[in-house]
Amino acid sequence: MAAHPHVDDTRLNLAKAAPEAYRALGSVDKAIRNSPLDATIRELVKLRTSQINGCTYCVDLHSHEALELGDTLDRILQLVAWRESLLFAPAERAALEYTEAVTILTPHGVSDEVWAGVRETMDDEALGALVLQVAMMNALNRLAVPLHQHPKPRS
Repeated sequence: MAAHPHVDDTRLNLAKAAPEAYRALGSVDKAIRNSPLDATIRELVKLRTSQINGCTYCVDLHSHEALELGDTLDRILQLVAWRESLLFAPAERAALEYTEAVTILTPHGVSDEVWAGVRETMDDEALGALVLQVAMMNALNRLAVPLHQHPKPRS
């Protein structure tokens, strides 16, 4: 498949159009980064949420952030099939299960079984940060996708 030439077709610069609210989103991100939520889990759930939501900008961004944090290319490549992969720890699996349940929200919400899985692997502060991270990532995907935000080509 031929590469699609990069075209900047971003529909709206949200930082300029709604600066106060946009800065508030950044403050939430900073708070989550400063929380006890494991940084590797944080980036994995951001990436998995973005894969599900089809957000190219966020898939690119969080793949690179995970690699910069020391995650491996194999884990990034296998994330889409994490259930079958042998590369993910129990706490990561529980967080990914929760991420998928929230991102693909059914009329029945998140099951008690899925909740128990993350509850077993995290204390209240880390779990609170996970809940906020997944919700925040879904919100950010729902901004980037309709606004046609795309990654810039890397050299």
